[in-house]
Amino acid sequence: MEVSCKILRRSIHSFLQNYHYFTSTAAFLAFPFSASILLSQALVPASSTLLSQIHSHLRTLFDAAGFPSSSQLFTILNLKVSQTITSSIFTLPFTLTFLLFSKASIIQALNHHKPTLPPSFTCIIFHYKSLFHTYVYNSFFILSANASSFCLFFLAFTFAEGLGFSSPSFTLFMSVSAVVLFSVILGNALVICNMALTLSGMEGHGGYLAILKACVLLRGRTSMALFLALPFNACLAAVEALFQFRVVRAYHIGGNSSSWPFIALEGIFIAYLYSVFITIDTIVSCMFYKSCKMGLSNDQKGKHFLRIEFPEEDNYGHLAFKNFEELP
Repeated sequence: MEVSCKILRRSIHSFLQNYHYFTSTAAFLAFPFSASILLSQALVPASSTLLSQIHSHLRTLFDAAGFPSSSQLFTILNLKVSQTITSSIFTLPFTLTFLLFSKASIIQALNHHKPTLPPSFTCIIFHYKSLFHTYVYNSFFILSANASSFCLFFLAFTFAEGLGFSSPSFTLFMSVSAVVLFSVILGNALVICNMALTLSGMEGHGGYLAILKACVLLRGRTSMALFLALPFNACLAAVEALFQFRVVRAYHIGGNSSSWPFIALEGIFIAYLYSVFITIDTIVSCMFYKSCKMGLSNDQKGKHFLRIEFPEEDNYGHLAFKNFEELP
């Protein structure tokens, strides 16, 4: 807990120290993505065709897997997953461009002691390529995590049904346990993907290796990563609720034509606020990455390994017990 608070303080200090840089370059780069996220939350219920198709396909998948159709929890989970997929489809072009460019500019700034204005476009492009490759592999990783969860649920419900446990109370218990387990698996997968993006930007190497390195860095630090991600996810959810209340609600209620410019300006300000929180969340991820790297290097001190050599002059290769060396 103390280390997490120290990371948060360092992140806020870095944000305030370079306030003009992060609130101008990084936030405005993320602004189109933020606007697309907020608008997609309002347009998803209106896009009944796409949403209903995804919802029906998932319901068919759940029914084929043997999940209890009478469970209210799985009905809510089906609806939320359908809305998330629909919203992701709407925002995918903005995610692959503006969001990744914004993260690249933040990572470039934190890789140097003093960020420069305007940022180096060549360096941003270099970081963007690594982030893009990692984001593609992250998408497959998230799909694999969801598929593994549903496969595990299928085996659990099938095994329980085979043993004759089909009472309503037991079904409710299994449904609650499945939803909790799904949340834990998805939360850990999202934390790994976030660390992989930060690592690929910091080290300039993207792809599946970034995900593997992120798993190594997060070993024993998953709870800290979840604790750091919780407040900013809550802030982003609060901004989305504010947009729904102040902009979407006012649009559906209607009013005087003279009030529409103020509603539009308020929507722009809320989208900018969303971009600022995305910027701070990226800064926290970078600080957490540096803390993990420092902790990993400290853990390696004093640890040694046994080197095995196979000399060319020996036909049978023997074990050469050399001096113990520190792990690289």
